[in-house]
Amino acid sequence: MISDANIWASLPIPAFLIDADDKIIDVNSAGEGFLNLSAKSVIGTPVWDQIAIDAPIEDAFARARKNGTPLFVNDIDVGSGSRAPLQCALQIAPLIVEPTTMIMMISPRELAGRMTQSHSVKSAAQSAIGMAEMLAHEIKNPLAGITGAAQLISMNLPPEDLELTDLIVAEGRRIVKLLEQVEQFGNLSTPEFRAVNIHDVLDRARRSALLGFGAHMRIVEDYDPSLPLAYGDPDQLLQVILNLLKNASEVADRSGGNIRIHSYYEHSFRLRRADGSGQSLPLQVEIIDDGPGLPEEIRADVFDPFVSGRENGTGLGLALVSKIISDHGGWISVTSVPGRTVFRLSLPRVPRNLDNEETS
Repeated sequence: MISDANIWASLPIPAFLIDADDKIIDVNSAGEGFLNLSAKSVIGTPVWDQIAIDAPIEDAFARARKNGTPLFVNDIDVGSGSRAPLQCALQIAPLIVEPTTMIMMISPRELAGRMTQSHSVKSAAQSAIGMAEMLAHEIKNPLAGITGAAQLISMNLPPEDLELTDLIVAEGRRIVKLLEQVEQFGNLSTPEFRAVNIHDVLDRARRSALLGFGAHMRIVEDYDPSLPLAYGDPDQLLQVILNLLKNASEVADRSGGNIRIHSYYEHSFRLRRADGSGQSLPLQVEIIDDGPGLPEEIRADVFDPFVSGRENGTGLGLALVSKIISDHGGWISVTSVPGRTVFRLSLPRVPRNLDNEETS
């Protein structure tokens, strides 16, 4: 016989039991992950203090309890004190054995779209790789000829007529640099997986950023020291973090801004694949900045190749980040409003047999 406790713990979506005084009396594992708080810290607290809902739902909730009827609410923003709101569906109903006690389940729309987004981004990245390799090969040779011809012409021109040939050479070099980025995007090798202390990677990226492109930024560490080892390629993961820090630094005001690197464990986070298999991705890393946010017109497509919100941006940085995370079997998402942009990486932990070898 399967116990109620096992069923409760196995629910894949956040679920809460709420007493007659609207206080939380139990929360499942997925609910702890959603709030990023332990059950011990939330049990006995008012539910509306822990869960922020962008709608006047309290009266409808009270009517559902009084009438003993279920309540369903779709497409509503739900958040907590430690995370930005997500669009969710709510399912609320009284318990049969205790009608004044309500069960509330939260189904983030984000969960439903994870696998579709991951597949579409990976497919777009693979298509872009083929196009990138073709473009780099076909353009670099004639471009070198054009640049060389401009340099030869400039040798026979008076100084006052050199502006146009100098422009040709400068623009030629700029295009070559762009093509080199395109080639880098296409030539990324498969990850060399091993046990990785993700905080070592984050520290390396943070120090590198502060010595270079992020010197004008304040970068704050907010780590969970108990986080287990990740499973991945440390060099490629470093490239991911550097790209995200660089993006946040480039969109900030020239006087600087704030970036918070936040790591935590969400044991209920699983990615279900098209073949029905599941992948546990409990290690979470968030890069949070207080910049202007992503332009609304590109927010939904920001991981697609050649989509950029910056002038002269190539649109390859985030596509490369997405490809690396996809190759790691992980998942990346972004939420963005003016003043708060959060890129969230979800990664697998090292298999337990390797973890034992690493720590033995």
